[in-house]
Amino acid sequence: MNKKIAGLFTSVIGLSILLAGCSLKGEQAIDEVDVPQDTTYVDKLEESALEPGATDAAPAEGETSVEDETSANEEAPAEGEEPAEGEEKQPEDETNKGEAAESATAKRQLFLMDANNMVVPMTFELPQTNEVAKETLEYLVKDGPVTDMLPNGFQAVLPAGTTINGIDAKKDGTLVVDFSKEFNEYQAANEKKILESITYTLTQFENVKNVSVRVEGQELAKMPVDGTPIGKSLSRADGINLMDNGITTVDSKSVTLYFPAEAVDGAAYEVPVTERISSNADNDYEAIVKSLIDGPAMDSSLSNVFNTGSALTSEPTLKDGVLNLEFNKEVLSNADEAAISDQLMETLVMSLTEMTDVEAVNVKVEGVEEVFNEQGEAYAEPVTREQYVPAEKL
Repeated sequence: MNKKIAGLFTSVIGLSILLAGCSLKGEQAIDEVDVPQDTTYVDKLEESALEPGATDAAPAEGETSVEDETSANEEAPAEGEEPAEGEEKQPEDETNKGEAAESATAKRQLFLMDANNMVVPMTFELPQTNEVAKETLEYLVKDGPVTDMLPNGFQAVLPAGTTINGIDAKKDGTLVVDFSKEFNEYQAANEKKILESITYTLTQFENVKNVSVRVEGQELAKMPVDGTPIGKSLSRADGINLMDNGITTVDSKSVTLYFPAEAVDGAAYEVPVTERISSNADNDYEAIVKSLIDGPAMDSSLSNVFNTGSALTSEPTLKDGVLNLEFNKEVLSNADEAAISDQLMETLVMSLTEMTDVEAVNVKVEGVEEVFNEQGEAYAEPVTREQYVPAEKL
């Protein structure tokens, strides 16, 4: 009896030891199956993320769900790391991109038609592009991109629907422009305005001297509607807003002068007009200044910016591209502050720098040590054209 009890007790102890061993072995088996698979795959992801230029490899069969889970539970990047796409910093990146795009503009002149049918320059911020001449011409087309930018009373001059087929820049400074057939669809009264607008808009660029016009690849010797002759090319020498001031062509030469006008909203702007001055004048610069002092025709919409009695006190002199002028005190808009009106200075500089040898204008007043603008700033240096209009090469 005692032997039987002892044998039974021994069997129970052995069975307990066996079950405990199975339990340990089972836990070890679970660890061997689960942990290495998870750990190995995460390590591979981390290696891939840290390698510069690493590309994503296709996951092995059955790993898709693990990758999805890893992405979903991915921690936020450490300080200094770039966040993944779609994370918090992305809106800032988009803002920066928008700011960069917004800043990619350039100031350019467009010669448009005002309410008095005069062709006038207006400066706009246009998108920066590698096709500067083409884009600038596109902003001269009626119902084109300039439409929403036009000030009240101004309009584009090229016929609606006109496109630019191509532009060819020659080494001699001639720009050949090929327009679509819509270019021919204009009123006769606007024919010269169209030519003036194209010519002056394109010759604002320093390396463009002449413009040659083609339509659908065919060079034009004259305009198609009213027959205005073009010749081989157009230039600023052909003039703009031609004025008859009674001087005959036999003893005169053409010059372009600038006079101010007032827009519908009251803003002042400069209008270029071409008229003739006596070619036998001893000093062309003096003749130009005298024409500006005399002012525009009485029946025009233009204004005279000079006070009555204004006059030069000495002959203008040119040295190293700077034209030196000295006026009497009547030229001052405010004698107590020795101020010259901003509009008068712009009129002088824009008119005189149309002469190819004049780069800047230096204005002095007899008996006045220093002259100032309307804001009280001294004219310490000669004034250049670039202070009023953009300067750019194609």
